[in-house]
Amino acid sequence: MKFVQEHLPAKTGLNKLPSASPLPEANWVLVFGSVSRFNDKGFAKTLKKRYPNAEIIGCTTSGEITGDGVYDDSIHITAMQWERSTLRFISKPVNSMEQSHALGAQIAAELKMDDLKGVFVLSDGLNVNGSELVEGLQEILPNIPITGGLAGDSAAFKQTLLINNDKIQDRTVIAVGIYGEDAIVTSGALGGWQPYGPPRKITRSNKNVVYELDNKPALPLYKMYIGYYANELPASGLNFPFAIMDEKNVNVIRTLLSINEQDNSLTFAGNIKEGSTVRFLKSDHDRLVLGASEAARQILQKDVNINDKALAICVSCVGRKLVMESQVSDEVFAVQRLLGMQTGITGFYSNGEICSGEDDSHSLLHNQTMTIAYLSEHNA
Repeated sequence: MKFVQEHLPAKTGLNKLPSASPLPEANWVLVFGSVSRFNDKGFAKTLKKRYPNAEIIGCTTSGEITGDGVYDDSIHITAMQWERSTLRFISKPVNSMEQSHALGAQIAAELKMDDLKGVFVLSDGLNVNGSELVEGLQEILPNIPITGGLAGDSAAFKQTLLINNDKIQDRTVIAVGIYGEDAIVTSGALGGWQPYGPPRKITRSNKNVVYELDNKPALPLYKMYIGYYANELPASGLNFPFAIMDEKNVNVIRTLLSINEQDNSLTFAGNIKEGSTVRFLKSDHDRLVLGASEAARQILQKDVNINDKALAICVSCVGRKLVMESQVSDEVFAVQRLLGMQTGITGFYSNGEICSGEDDSHSLLHNQTMTIAYLSEHNA
């Protein structure tokens, strides 16, 4: 696999790029940028003219991840030429949040083939139930690593966009199937958050809406735990996610999206089933950077040749970015140190992360987690 990366910082338009593409044989171009950049006049058509033979996909972000650090309101372009693997791209509209599971299953059914090695997914970040989308994909593809994420919009939670060749769209899911014995698709995921307070039982919930914890209204209890920050809800909730516990360990993390004062409910970025045990989480810069390092270490423990040229697509949560503030690039550099300079880095801060982590056969929607999709090809 060959790839070339280009980066345009804030206030630098596509017209600053050389007219000739640096990798004209590219068959997949991945683009991340802010909502305002995706809305630039002729954005998609300019890229398609530059890469007429490639499938161009990407999404809006809450921050763009590059090998040089994290940027806002920029454009990061990765052009890839998969030389010994086959790619298949599928785009589907999102008609309602209730169809998320069925939409995932439909995409998976169209991608399913004997030599499928992995799936990369980009989704609308506001109109999809990410948990159910991934569950639908995983049901049909139970032993296939599924990675990707939900688009962001700088934590405005108003509109997210995807690029699909020469079109800019919202309410869309795009999936890429990667096929062939030479393809390498694996991943790593870890949060770096610390549980605090006693375990709590979810005694009433409906999908991603939690009404009661230990038979008590959820919102007042949540406010009690976060103290001063309750005055800044729901935005401050990004600093205090929930951990769904598996025995004594954190199984998956869920980010608060909104609150309802009328029914005292909490709405999260993924499902939390009734009967689940949860704990409140908190973190700091050092723990989050360590979590990113451990996500990269998971990849190193798998059957990959770290000396081969590879691409690491890092999808991390906007909540982590808010905690680390000006030091947010540290978690990207931690990944780069472990995976090596021959590994290209791209990615974005998201409204939800899709990853299989340590077990490549079981993918989940994560929140508040650094996830890494590691893509490469075996040498000829």
